Amino acid sequence: MRKPTIGLSLEGLPSIGLFAFATIAFAAMGWWLLALVLFIVTCLVVHFFRDPERVAPEDQDAVVSPADGRVVKVDFAPDPISGQMRQVVCVFMNLADVHVNRAPVEGSVELIRYIPGKFFNASLDKASTDNERNILVMGRGADRFTVVQIAGLIARRIVCWAEAGDILRRGERFGLIKFGSRVDLYLPDSYVAKVYVGETVRAGETALAVRK
Repeated sequence: MRKPTIGLSLEGLPSIGLFAFATIAFAAMGWWLLALVLFIVTCLVVHFFRDPERVAPEDQDAVVSPADGRVVKVDFAPDPISGQMRQVVCVFMNLADVHVNRAPVEGSVELIRYIPGKFFNASLDKASTDNERNILVMGRGADRFTVVQIAGLIARRIVCWAEAGDILRRGERFGLIKFGSRVDLYLPDSYVAKVYVGETVRAGETALAVRK
């Protein structure tokens, strides 16, 4: 699996380079106002693609959040792969959040399935079934965790570095979604969510669920 650079995601380098080049070009031509605007945009793009280090909880059984953002749903819903009713935790990422996604547990990637779709606001319930999304099933012993990367209203690209057969550490980076999105985590029956709707969580660091 390809691993991004520490501190800044490699996926952002083309966008950062483009805006930085445009800033320098317009500054060289003396178009200072436009150069200033482009410099601000460059800084915002750098901020969006930041990729900080995270420290996982000491409890080895704790399931960490796969995304930064705000919890918008804690409920039961059919698993998109098995159809089994499971508890699901949905995390919405706005433009200000870190958009790198991390493995919720240590385990093997058993399945990856990409599903094309629409681009509704990712905070809406129908985003889970209608939007473009990428599904990973991770196995840890007898337990199966389903992680769904969902594109949002602005996002137009889901990135997944993981491949079927990869062994991921808990909190390891496996992908990102560009410019506003959502990640749903379906829990096995032996785990229960410990977060609430409206809570702010951090990928690879916040304990999203614990063993019953």
